[in-house]
Amino acid sequence: MTGKVLILRPEPGASETAARARAMGLEPVVRPLFELSPVPWDVPDARRHDAIFFTSANAARLGGEGLSALAALPAYAVGESTAAALKAARFADIRTGNADGAALVEAAASDGVRRALHLCGRDNIELRHRDVMIEQRIVYAADEVAGPMEVPAGAVVLLHSARAAAAFARRVADRSAIRIAAISPAVAEAAGDGWAAKVAAPRPRDEALLEVARALCQNSSPDGAGAGS
Repeated sequence: MTGKVLILRPEPGASETAARARAMGLEPVVRPLFELSPVPWDVPDARRHDAIFFTSANAARLGGEGLSALAALPAYAVGESTAAALKAARFADIRTGNADGAALVEAAASDGVRRALHLCGRDNIELRHRDVMIEQRIVYAADEVAGPMEVPAGAVVLLHSARAAAAFARRVADRSAIRIAAISPAVAEAAGDGWAAKVAAPRPRDEALLEVARALCQNSSPDGAGAGS
């Protein structure tokens, strides 16, 4: 029997996750909780910075024409999807991290970066480091979509961010029959307690999240994942 997964992330990421889910034999149901839109921003002088941080592919996708003035800077990206979006935006020096924004900044500091630019969404986690001066620019917004939240019977819910986890939890009346897969322990924590099952992916990657979801669909616990509830 094909396991259903409910995908709440905004497009185009939702369709990317859906394609991966199908390839793994899962049945995706796409119902984004947020809608993305670009935000006008002032492009700083690239000479003021040693590097640029991208903690989401959305910043690279929605940054617009202003990105071209910064494309010569070394670009530090969280995850392969963000790196691919930077390549499409014609950044040449792309350095990909496999953890989170904090680890990315630490790596940049080790490389000698002392002044950096962080392009991000309106709702973001501020990057800080004792040795790096980080200037933030908001280039996109993710606005919550109105309407009822319905979970297909038996579906495992995929949570890609702490904001999505909190929003989903707020809009669900009864958690007791819902199983959730979170992309990280922090996202799982943001969802709160009371779920039928709550499992965090061992790595903050879409593929790892879908492996967790598939295991939940098969009523088994994936190796190396942390369970809650």
